[in-house]
Amino acid sequence: MKALTYQGSNDVRVETVADPSLVAPDDIILRVTATAICGSDLHIYRGKIPGMEDGDILGHEFMGIVEEAGAEVTRVKVGDRVVIPFVIACGQCFHCMLDEFAACETTNTGNGAAMNPKSIKPPAALFGYSHLYGGVPGGQAELVRVPKANFGPFAVPDVLSDEQVLFLSDILPTGYQAVVNGGVEQGSTVAIFGAGPVGYMAAACARMLGAETIFMVDHNPYRLDFAKATYGVIPINFDEDDDPAATIIEATAGRGVDASIEAVGFEAKGSTTETILTTLKLEGSSGKALRQCIAATRRGGTVSVPGVYAGFIHGFLFGDAFDKGLTFKMGQTHVQGLMPELLEAIGEGRLAPEVIISHRMKLDDAAKGYEIFNNREDECRKVVLTP
Repeated sequence: MKALTYQGSNDVRVETVADPSLVAPDDIILRVTATAICGSDLHIYRGKIPGMEDGDILGHEFMGIVEEAGAEVTRVKVGDRVVIPFVIACGQCFHCMLDEFAACETTNTGNGAAMNPKSIKPPAALFGYSHLYGGVPGGQAELVRVPKANFGPFAVPDVLSDEQVLFLSDILPTGYQAVVNGGVEQGSTVAIFGAGPVGYMAAACARMLGAETIFMVDHNPYRLDFAKATYGVIPINFDEDDDPAATIIEATAGRGVDASIEAVGFEAKGSTTETILTTLKLEGSSGKALRQCIAATRRGGTVSVPGVYAGFIHGFLFGDAFDKGLTFKMGQTHVQGLMPELLEAIGEGRLAPEVIISHRMKLDDAAKGYEIFNNREDECRKVVLTP
């Protein structure tokens, strides 16, 4: 089969590799019909994620048709059309029983990314995302082995197109969990840092839940223009406004927003000092976006972090967060628990995640797709690949 493989920093290639086969009796083999390039895939592309090996198959946003099923698979059958959550969970362990599927204790053979984990088990395995998270081959391929198929694969109705439901695999539940974690409700004020795919999904979900005012902070004018036109956000370009938090506070009667959503992650554009510290491996992430979130959020408000972080962070300003009585919620998405209600919202027309797609390409052109997305060429917002 053909698959998109990692070959080092800024080097991904579509290669012919061996077809996957069933390993466990609750595996399925999926024939991929649509897969997407995620913003967090760009962390890998730029060589920023440890635990990657040459030849690893990338991709964690995908869906398709069940081609083969193991002897113990009862949830789906050959021929079913399903979306696959990017988190691999068993559905039976301590955390899964608490609906904390991203913390599943049984699926990850890697160590996770925590620097001081003690004896706590690593979080759930992820498709196509480093050997820290199990080294499980991803979905930017013609075929994929999907483990734990009695819990993960989510059947979708034929009346909805692939593009309408594909983002149930990751970015839509991630954006939704971010706004739910932020306590967003009717009349809320929200600041979203990052006008990428997750930021867009957060804006869409915040509107669905009744948010009154949404600020969006980024430095790509075309992305901010799209968000303003599509979700009615108030755009703030941090290349033109070097203190978005101050602008947000001024626009909210001097209080700040009810919730800030940090949808950028550890590669946020930071200060010169942070760039040097990161280069020297003395810190793992820029703290600029988090500092802005802390500053922009009202006393008693919430900072929600769907963006990926790792390691030390410079200038976290924990004292400011304490002074303001802020709540922080963060982490990988518990996708499986959110898919049913989000599918219902799509079916009823309350969500249209597919509107963010800007580029449709063949799997053979995936390397070019990464380049376009990474360089923000041709006003790229989201790339969908079809084998």
